[in-house]
Amino acid sequence: MHQNSFTIISSLNKTILLTLISFILLTTGCEQQKTTPVAGGVAQLSGKLNITGSSTIAPLAAELAAIFESKNPQLRINVQTGGSSRGLADIRQGVSDIGMVSRKLKTEENDIQAHLLANDGISIIVHKDNPITSLTEEQIKSIYLGKIKNWKSLNGVDKKITVINKAEGRSTLEVFLHFFKLKNVNIKPDVIIGDNEQGVKLVSRNRYAIAYVSIGTAEYNIKSGTTIKALPLDGVEATTEKLASGEFPLSRELNFVTKNKPSPLAQAFLDYSRSNEARKTIEEFGFVPIK
Repeated sequence: MHQNSFTIISSLNKTILLTLISFILLTTGCEQQKTTPVAGGVAQLSGKLNITGSSTIAPLAAELAAIFESKNPQLRINVQTGGSSRGLADIRQGVSDIGMVSRKLKTEENDIQAHLLANDGISIIVHKDNPITSLTEEQIKSIYLGKIKNWKSLNGVDKKITVINKAEGRSTLEVFLHFFKLKNVNIKPDVIIGDNEQGVKLVSRNRYAIAYVSIGTAEYNIKSGTTIKALPLDGVEATTEKLASGEFPLSRELNFVTKNKPSPLAQAFLDYSRSNEARKTIEEFGFVPIK
């Protein structure tokens, strides 16, 4: 009888021990999204966030992440580019916590929740020393369709035009095609690039190249002394000032995106990215913050 009682008690102890271990493991696994109390009663966030997608948004997102991490030393935010299509795919597959999409979401993308960060435009860029100062919409279309192949046809120098186009899956390409009513299969590029900085770099090194990039990226590089210039579109200067006033015709949204409701940690970063403090950083990158 004594031995049976001991067996029962031992079994109960094992059950309690296993329950305790399970509880510890469960609570440990939840540490990815928690707050840590610090001196002064201010709570700090800890854990990890993965952000992937648009190469237009990525540099800004990385800067916002660095500032947010400095306020929360136990937090790590990983920002990776790859295009808006990657941002959407990673969100749907649960690979990332926040995606980056540099355009307005389509009607059929209603399974994704957009969090508007800022507005941007797309500008045509050429080398600073290119004598061309403006191009009409029809001329831009003809260049990309291969109908105009030499700058001489546009009262420029007698040199072949190096046409730079964006790769599939990039929102900058989608917005450009939609605005100029073009199909990518009909474009005749000499070079295909991924991100905006590649376009800026190529044009700055080739006096006879043409590309289209984010206004924010172009303006940032021009202020830094890069040898490019942004051409006006429909007579409107390609500047953030004209974009903010609503005058520039080729504009787009810059969005963070999530699958359904964001996690508490993701929501905290989204809230910061749209705060008054973050506005200054967004403006420094040449984008127009939401009001």
